[in-house]
Amino acid sequence: MSFDQLSSIESGSGGGRRQNNGAYSDDPEFSRLSQGLMNTLFHLQGNISKLKSDIGLLGTRRDNPRLRERVHATIEESTTKFKEVGEGIKKIQTWEEPTPTQKYSQQKLSREFKTALGEFQSLQRTALEKQRASVTAAKAALDHEGAEGVPPGTEGEQVQLQQQEQVHLAAQDEVDFQEALITEREDEIRQIEEGVGDLNVLFQQVAQIVSEQGEVLETIESNAVNVRDDTRGADYELRSAARYQKNARSKACCLLLILAIIMAIVLLAVFLG
Repeated sequence: MSFDQLSSIESGSGGGRRQNNGAYSDDPEFSRLSQGLMNTLFHLQGNISKLKSDIGLLGTRRDNPRLRERVHATIEESTTKFKEVGEGIKKIQTWEEPTPTQKYSQQKLSREFKTALGEFQSLQRTALEKQRASVTAAKAALDHEGAEGVPPGTEGEQVQLQQQEQVHLAAQDEVDFQEALITEREDEIRQIEEGVGDLNVLFQQVAQIVSEQGEVLETIESNAVNVRDDTRGADYELRSAARYQKNARSKACCLLLILAIIMAIVLLAVFLG
């Protein structure tokens, strides 16, 4: 290799490898999309770690409204991002004529997406179970307080009646507050359930695309094996034909030599006779 050829290769290495048709074999758009999806999946892994810790505290003494709000916000954000990643994965998996490097990226992204989504869906189900248990317990407590009521006055005194009325109003305020919390938790449960359903559909879509792409790759591989076998068979036939032709030429040469000797003997006999 000459110095000029080496220099031209080094100068072109920074701009990406080019195919014979002048197109980049490492598509910048593919690289940008796949890198963005990897970054988002990394962020989602962080959310999953936080959710594992926070959901584990639900239903314990450390449970509080701020914790539940944080869990709900993280689940909502993660659900939205998983939907975005899922759409990107579908686009990546249907990329036209991917290179071997791009095929590796496709497999890696789909594998990490399915793993992260599976962990997140498991946490969603756990959060739903704890939210439902909390709502059930809160409703039971309200029903118990409502059944107790306010003890009636026995003396009929005005002061005692006023005190009972104040206690009743305070209790009613607490009941209203608890009912509002229950309604809010029920709304959160419905939102989580909707997110679970949407992600289940997305997971099935991505799995179907990956399966179809795998079948295409298997077909391509099978065709390549068949072509290789056919090529080997044709090569064997050509070699056999070449050997046959070589043997035929050798036999023809021998026959010609024998005929020449016979003709020489005949001519010699005629000449001497």
